[in-house]
Amino acid sequence: MKPWLHAPAGLVGRIFAILLLAMVMEFGVSTLLYERASHFSLQDDEARRLAEHLVISRKLVAERPPIERPEMAHELTTNRYQVRWAPQLLPPPRLAPSLDRMYQQIIGWEPELANADLRLNLASPGRDAVTTGGLRLSDGSWLHFSTQESIHQPNLVIERVLLAMIPAAALMLIGGLAVRRTLLPLRRLAQATDSVGSGSEEEVPEGGPSEVRRVISAFNRMRARIHRLIADRTQALAAVGHDLRTPLARLRLRADGIDDDGLRGAIEGDLAEMEAMVSSLLAYLGGEAESEKPVVIDLAVLCATLCDDIHDRGHDGSYRGPSHFELAVRPSSIKRALVNLVENALHHGDTVMLSLARVDDTVRIRVEDDGPGIPEDQLAKVLEPFVRLDTARARDTIGLGLGLAIVTRSVAEHDGILTLSNRAEGGLCAEICLPLPSNHS
Repeated sequence: MKPWLHAPAGLVGRIFAILLLAMVMEFGVSTLLYERASHFSLQDDEARRLAEHLVISRKLVAERPPIERPEMAHELTTNRYQVRWAPQLLPPPRLAPSLDRMYQQIIGWEPELANADLRLNLASPGRDAVTTGGLRLSDGSWLHFSTQESIHQPNLVIERVLLAMIPAAALMLIGGLAVRRTLLPLRRLAQATDSVGSGSEEEVPEGGPSEVRRVISAFNRMRARIHRLIADRTQALAAVGHDLRTPLARLRLRADGIDDDGLRGAIEGDLAEMEAMVSSLLAYLGGEAESEKPVVIDLAVLCATLCDDIHDRGHDGSYRGPSHFELAVRPSSIKRALVNLVENALHHGDTVMLSLARVDDTVRIRVEDDGPGIPEDQLAKVLEPFVRLDTARARDTIGLGLGLAIVTRSVAEHDGILTLSNRAEGGLCAEICLPLPSNHS
């Protein structure tokens, strides 16, 4: 198929193009047909006028004596036809074949000219206009005539088409506005589709043509089912989380009563791993049900606080960036993302470096470690849920492999991008790139 058939265009644009093509073809064909009909109509009218003028001229000139005929011919000359008579004028050439129709029209209007040896010729080959001719008088002399201007007007097809397109353009504008208004419910449907799963409970108002109303009605029913499924899952997750944490808390209390330090430490480690797995699973599966609203927080203070927590836990952490940087974000979501990245770095390295910087119209937060890094061909795979690369990372990593998946989704909620790369000096660099609003100073 032709490339232009695959050109991206909205429904309104495509309908507009179809209407435009149809109207251009309609006006073009109509104008051409009109021009053709006008051409024949003009020929008929000109043949009638020429026939009448020749009959009158022949009669008046023939009634005059030869000495007065030149003067009479001069008086019969108009701004349209020139008439001449002189004894020495030779007969004009015979009828040009291309003027046979004109000749038949003239004879049809004035049959007596058939006996006058009427002759018609073109001024020059290729011109579609009668410009010269003559007819014989009763005494054998010839009355010559010629047109003062072209019988037919110049071909103005293109100009007529352009003039016809003026009302067509106005009709197209009105039609485009009408189509745009008709398709307004579809735009609302598209916006509502984008918001599914974001906590919005508003139904799309039904409107537009019957087909569009049916689509919107079906979408509203589907949206209601999705929200019910999300609500049921959220409720189930909350119940599961409560039911799992309660026995874990009891096990932790009972572990405190174990006298064997080694056994108690092993049990507490297993309990910590189970709690981390439950927390990550609930955070990942329950993320879509969250309806946290963006508020302005200080990202620089958040990063610095995370570094202080790293020091309090006995690890080496540093922050590089401004002292303050305020931005409207979802606080819990962005904090969970940064905490997961920090935890990931601490599990696989001894030093964690956080940095925050503004680059053009984005803010970029980097979490770097000095661990073993990740094989280049696995950098995209580790962002998938439930993926753990034991060959690249330590095997004692707790959790279900949901940390980076949660970070990816949290960053996507802010229309940002998470990028993983290996540092040249060793270790992994996780960079969060968030867009800044246009009015951010």
